Amino acid sequence: MLLRRCHLIAVPFSTPSPPLPRRRSPPWLRRPFPLLPSRLSQSPHTTISALSFTSGSCQASSDGELSENFPSKQGPLKPGLYLVGTPIGNLEDITLRALRVLKSADVILSEDTRHSGKLLQHYNIKTPLLSYHKFNESQREQVVLNRLQDGEIVALISDAGMPGISDPGSDLAKVCVEKHIPVIPVPGPSALVAALSASGLPTNEFTFVGFLPKHAATRRERLVVSANNATTQVFFVPPHKLCQFLEEASSIFGPSRRCVVAREITKLYEEFWRGTIVEAIEAFSVRQPKGEITLLIEGATVVEDEILSDSQLENELGELISKGHSLSMAVKLVASGTSMKRKAIYSVALEKFGKLAQQHDSDDKY
Repeated sequence: MLLRRCHLIAVPFSTPSPPLPRRRSPPWLRRPFPLLPSRLSQSPHTTISALSFTSGSCQASSDGELSENFPSKQGPLKPGLYLVGTPIGNLEDITLRALRVLKSADVILSEDTRHSGKLLQHYNIKTPLLSYHKFNESQREQVVLNRLQDGEIVALISDAGMPGISDPGSDLAKVCVEKHIPVIPVPGPSALVAALSASGLPTNEFTFVGFLPKHAATRRERLVVSANNATTQVFFVPPHKLCQFLEEASSIFGPSRRCVVAREITKLYEEFWRGTIVEAIEAFSVRQPKGEITLLIEGATVVEDEILSDSQLENELGELISKGHSLSMAVKLVASGTSMKRKAIYSVALEKFGKLAQQHDSDDKY
C-alpha cells in the first residue's frame, strides 16, 4: 500500500504528462504521516530518494532514519528516572516517545552497553551509555541518585522489554520513589504480554512467576503453588532448562495440563508451540530450542466439595510419593483438589506412608 501511495507523489521524470484536473487530496495525504524506518529503502528495485513525508517536526530521510526532531506536544522532558521499554526482538517495535526520551536523556543506563549500542546506532541516538546490571547496580546506585538529584534526565533500559520486570531497575525505582524523585514509565514491548495475548489460554486472570529459583526444593515448592492456582501461569525459562522445567511441571501440574511454549517472540524464527505438558516433553526432547522462552500453563480446574475416602487418599498419595514427591508435598497436592482439611489428609499420609517421610524429605535435591 505504501509503494502505491509513493507513486502518487513521486517527482515526475523527463517525459511530460498531460495536465490532470485538480482534485482534493485523499485523506491520507492531508493527515500527518510520520514514517518509521523500514526496509523500503533497502530494496534494489525501489528508489524514494526524492520523496519526503513531513509532519510538524518529524521527517523521514532518504535512508529511512528519523530526523533529529521527534514529534511531541508535551514540551521538554522534566528531570527524573525514565523506565523505557525497548524492543524484545524486532527493532521496529519501539515508540516515538521512547526514541524522544532516549535522545533527550543525559545518560542511558543499560544492562549491556554493546547490545544497547546497536539499538541506539540504528536510530542514530548519541546519548552516552552507562552499564547498569545486577552485578553492579548496588555500586552504581549512589552515582545515579546524585545525577538525578542534580536535575538530570536518566533513562533506564534493559536488553529487551520493560526494565524492572525480571530485569534490573526495580530497586532503583523503589529508592527514587522513597526519595521523591520522579519515576516515569515509557511503556513498550513485553514478552509477558505478547506471549499471553497470542497463547490461546485464558487472559482475564493470570499469574506472572518469571524465572524460577535455582534451588530444587524451593523451585518445586513454587511450582506447587502455581499448580494449585486457577489462573494462567506465566514463566520465563532459559532454553537449556526447558526439558528440566517440563519434567518437573509434569509431575506437579500433571502431564495433561495444557501449555504454550512461546519462543523468539517478534523475531525471524518466532514460534508458538501449543499442546499438553507431556506432548511438550516429547517435542522438545528431540530438539534444543534457541532463544529466550516464555512458557504458559493453564490454571487448575477448581473442584468443589469433593471428599475422598481413605482408600482414594492412599492411592493418590502413594502415586505422588512414588514419583519422588516428599510426604508434605504430596499432601499439599492432594489437598488442592479437595475440600478436605490438610490436617486430615496428613493424618492418613502419616499412617500409611510415615516410614517413607524422612527418606523423601531428605532426597529433595539433585
